[in-house]
Amino acid sequence: MFSRKGQSERVTGQSTDISLGGMFIETTQPAPFGAEIVVHVHVPGEPSAFALPGVVRWVRSDGMGVQFGLLGARETHTITELVRAGQK
Repeated sequence: MFSRKGQSERVTGQSTDISLGGMFIETTQPAPFGAEIVVHVHVPGEPSAFALPGVVRWVRSDGMGVQFGLLGARETHTITELVRAGQK
């Protein structure tokens, strides 16, 4: 899920191709290029969702590419572990 910065409406999407730099979000309702968004990521084994700041860097009909903003240590560690697990 994601929402536009400053808005409460959440849009559904499926995250794929995640890295420390960003991710692709498959969605039928992509935000426009340059939009500031918050990506709400549910990670298995974590008690609550992460709220990751990002900016839409490209858009196509089936989704959008998001570049992450400043991430905290917990978020950085979790994404690193997800990427590592996906490479096995």
